[in-house]
Amino acid sequence: MAMAELSSSKTMSSLSSSYYSSQLRLLAKRRSISNRCLGVLSPLHRTRNAAISCSVSQNQAPVAVQEGEPKIKNDCYGVFCLTYDLKAEEETRSWKKLINIAVSGAAGMISNHLLFKLASGEVFGPDQPVALKLLGSERSLQALEGVAMELEDSLFPLLREVSIGTDPYEVFQDVEWALLIGAKPRGPGMERAGLLDINGKIYAEQGRALNAVASHNVKVMVVGNPCNTNALICLKNAPNIPAKNFHALTRLDENRAKCQLALKAGVFYDKVSNMTIWGNHSTTQVPDFLNARINGSPVKEVIRDHKWLEEEFTNIVQKRGGALIQKWGRSSAASTAVSIADAIKSLITPTPEGDWFSSGVYTNGNPYGIAEDLVFSMPCRSKGDGDYELVKDVIFDDYLRNRIAKSEEELVAEKRCVAHLTGDGVAYCDLGPVDTMLPGEV
Repeated sequence: MAMAELSSSKTMSSLSSSYYSSQLRLLAKRRSISNRCLGVLSPLHRTRNAAISCSVSQNQAPVAVQEGEPKIKNDCYGVFCLTYDLKAEEETRSWKKLINIAVSGAAGMISNHLLFKLASGEVFGPDQPVALKLLGSERSLQALEGVAMELEDSLFPLLREVSIGTDPYEVFQDVEWALLIGAKPRGPGMERAGLLDINGKIYAEQGRALNAVASHNVKVMVVGNPCNTNALICLKNAPNIPAKNFHALTRLDENRAKCQLALKAGVFYDKVSNMTIWGNHSTTQVPDFLNARINGSPVKEVIRDHKWLEEEFTNIVQKRGGALIQKWGRSSAASTAVSIADAIKSLITPTPEGDWFSSGVYTNGNPYGIAEDLVFSMPCRSKGDGDYELVKDVIFDDYLRNRIAKSEEELVAEKRCVAHLTGDGVAYCDLGPVDTMLPGEV
């Protein structure tokens, strides 16, 4: 038997209230609805009062049934309003338990690439059914409907639920993964400090929502910039969730660094390993060529042009986004989505022996002497259980330590700017005269 619920509260902007009311009156009168459970009217905002549900059996058309107090549930969309008993189908009996994945900024370009990777099984595997919970703004609600329609039309077998909404307290209900992409871009004349405050408030609210309604062990990936400090704000507002579960995305920087080393060495990029991005997702980031390897050998033994490594390599990685904007006319979206997928797969797949990956994680207890209470990109390994451990067998020289210290200083300064959002007192902002904003943030 398939079950789906419909709400009788306010309409979406795409349908008039009078049309909605007439549809519900007709529904009650005829006590039957289409097999799609009025999918064309979805999503509907739910109320805490009586709801209408759609009950379908093999020999009977759907019948509208009035229920009492419903269980609070996010608005489903279209065909995803139907729920399925996976154990009843031979194909799905061996599938894993369905997981809930929240994506903020779900109507944006990055999400437009990422969602289809998540739904297809490319990220979590061919036997992992998923429910996608899409968070947007009131202004993007119609665009969210369009995204849900495309997901419908793609016929992904693993995609069993899609819900959309604007309230993080509803969208984040019971999620096991939260991919926080949504953030305001920096407008003309806006200082980095202003962006920290505006987006910091968004991530403080989302942290509180995750703390209140998400799975206790939810894994949180912060993509919206400035992502390191946004991740710190988010985790500080979610004290019931382990701080270790929060990540700031620096995987795109790692991927770019691997590409540049491969080009210089004349090899394919799968020969580059042990690449670390240290520090902040800004122009103070440190692509680490000292510990990286090419075909198992230290980079400095393969690439003899050490001047290029020290003077040009970091600059190329940092400005890659700007170069792309000049060619493409917009900031990277597809490659960012790929890097998010890579970052997730690094946590749910055992790290190859001797290798590691980069992620912006909480610094408390780190073995490198980096200041605590920051979110700082560092080398990590995973057993494939969603958790990670910091790599201890890394080497440092004066060049690397000095570069790392500059990124550390910047993140300490950013932390002072958002003290009012992390519970650390009165904010004081002095980021200095140099703008370290990466291309694409403007």
